[in-house]
Amino acid sequence: MTRLWDKGAPLDERVLAYTVGDDHRLDERLVRYDVRASLAHAGMLHSQGLLSAADLAAIGRGLAQLAAEHEQGLWHVELTDEDGQTALENRLTQRIGAAGSRIHLGRSRNDQVLTALRLYLRDAVAELSEGARAVAGALDELAVREGATPLPGYTHMQQAMPSSVALWAGGFAAELCDDAEGLEGVRRRLSRNPLGSAAGYGTPGLRLDRAATTAALDFGSVQEPVTAVQLSRGKAEAQLLFELTLLMQDLGRLAADVLLFYTQEFGFVALPEAFTTGSSIMPQKRNPDVFELIRGRTATAQGALLETLALTAKLPSGYQRDLQLLKAPLFRSIDVAAQTLDILPQALAALRFRPENIRLDPAIHAAEQAYALVMKEGIPFREAYRRIGEKLKG
Repeated sequence: MTRLWDKGAPLDERVLAYTVGDDHRLDERLVRYDVRASLAHAGMLHSQGLLSAADLAAIGRGLAQLAAEHEQGLWHVELTDEDGQTALENRLTQRIGAAGSRIHLGRSRNDQVLTALRLYLRDAVAELSEGARAVAGALDELAVREGATPLPGYTHMQQAMPSSVALWAGGFAAELCDDAEGLEGVRRRLSRNPLGSAAGYGTPGLRLDRAATTAALDFGSVQEPVTAVQLSRGKAEAQLLFELTLLMQDLGRLAADVLLFYTQEFGFVALPEAFTTGSSIMPQKRNPDVFELIRGRTATAQGALLETLALTAKLPSGYQRDLQLLKAPLFRSIDVAAQTLDILPQALAALRFRPENIRLDPAIHAAEQAYALVMKEGIPFREAYRRIGEKLKG
């Protein structure tokens, strides 16, 4: 397979493997977005008189066929391709001839991959936000189903004040809706069109209409100046990973509560066998592995965020190959969050509280009793606090 930059000199295969890494596999999810961006770019080239109508038609047909075949699994991005952009352009040129080699006019792989990535991330943000709201909805349903069941509210791991399933589930549901809003806020940085910035310094002497591709791809604005494009790389990614870290931490805390409630010592909840696993040595055991792994995978989100921030922290301006490494932590965190959000609504629907096992310490009403004394006698709260404390101690 011919590399887009190949000038005929041999390349050590170890260099190819090391510089490509997993990029060819990671780019699989970007192919359809690259096709969309390439169609918009080709249309703009034609409108600027830089591509004939016949070439535009051939490119459109060729890209549509390649996109459909990729969706069907008939071809994949290979190590020898280096990346998805090369794989697509080479296959297009093989299929339609010289017209395929004209599509790269006025762009670089740098702005090409960033455009496809932002299109992909817009969809990913929408799906993740919807997933967070779905888990919130499952918690709301749990609150309706079992909301009246009393629960102790804890501070410092001790029973502190009365709570309920409705309050417990409602608190997490509210925070997950907040996480969804945080995810949606990432769209601001994803709404800038990098296409046409090429390798980071524009296309001197070439008439490009960046506003046309902005409209065709439904971006909010052209990203300008062109030198800002490479400087912006990693920022939307890090913002998304930060929001995913907050989301996964909320889900991890939810899981930690369920795991505590599921212990024999608490026995507050029951889980069906469909959502637990067995032990290889202890016949009596059913293990809440789903919730343990949700709790554990908060580390994946945190690690991906730190990796991304570290990659871009001290890069000079312009394009640097280090930026290629952003995709791995980004996709890893997206996938972990998506898988977690997918399983939780069903797991929460299967969760059952066991009121017969829930015991509230009588002293849990102490604050309420102090408030009642203030309202009844008009004394300062600190006086009521002291009296109730002495009464309970005695």
